[in-house]
Amino acid sequence: MELRLDGRTALITGGSRGLGRAMAETFAAAGASVAVVARDRDVLDETLSALQAANPHAAHAAISADVRQASEVARAHAEAVAACGPIDILVNNSGTSNAKPFLDIDDDDWQDDFDLKLFSAVRLCRLCLPHMRDQGWGRIINSLNIGAKAASAQTCPTAATRAAGLAMTKALASEFAADGVLVNALITGLLVTHQWRTRWEREGTGTTFTEFTAAVGDRIPAGRMGDAQEFANLALFLASDAASYVTGTAINIDGGLSPVV
Repeated sequence: MELRLDGRTALITGGSRGLGRAMAETFAAAGASVAVVARDRDVLDETLSALQAANPHAAHAAISADVRQASEVARAHAEAVAACGPIDILVNNSGTSNAKPFLDIDDDDWQDDFDLKLFSAVRLCRLCLPHMRDQGWGRIINSLNIGAKAASAQTCPTAATRAAGLAMTKALASEFAADGVLVNALITGLLVTHQWRTRWEREGTGTTFTEFTAAVGDRIPAGRMGDAQEFANLALFLASDAASYVTGTAINIDGGLSPVV
């Protein structure tokens, strides 16, 4: 089965690296016009070149914005629509894992995490949903992690913001299913991304990156870490017409790591 997104326009936050970039390139190769949003202009320019190489026949955009700010979210959406057209597929993928002992988290930490991971998604959904509803077709994919279903010690504030994103996924799916708008979440486990390379460089374990990720993978029932393309493949399915009766779900892509299905 070939999954295609011809004629569709996708907006992906956190789209310049890791999972976001893998989705962006995969969607573009499947025929979509893709707008990516992130903060690092240099990395965005590289991503835009990759999108143009993946699909030179569609319009693409790379937009520098801080999605923690409501005005920046509105600007990014407006620029994406101007460059690529109204948004048919929204992927909320902003944010890194922010976790530490509860008593070390102050109000600013909590607010920053909610602004980055939850309110950016709330605001973009509010901007994109009217077009999706009016045309009777839309896809929203919320990128979360296993803490959304099963939080463990010292995983706040991320576990709380991701759990809120999971609740919003279900609520929006129920509200807009009859309008042809499907809303789902992808629940990530331990996938090899830029964040893990940064951690490897910071910890200085004296191992190669391959050895480092292999050791992490030993903790996973599948025996290895996943990769960004595996995540992007599942996102492509949810974004396509093949997933026409899938909504309100939260699919684990974690190699069996989560204790919750």
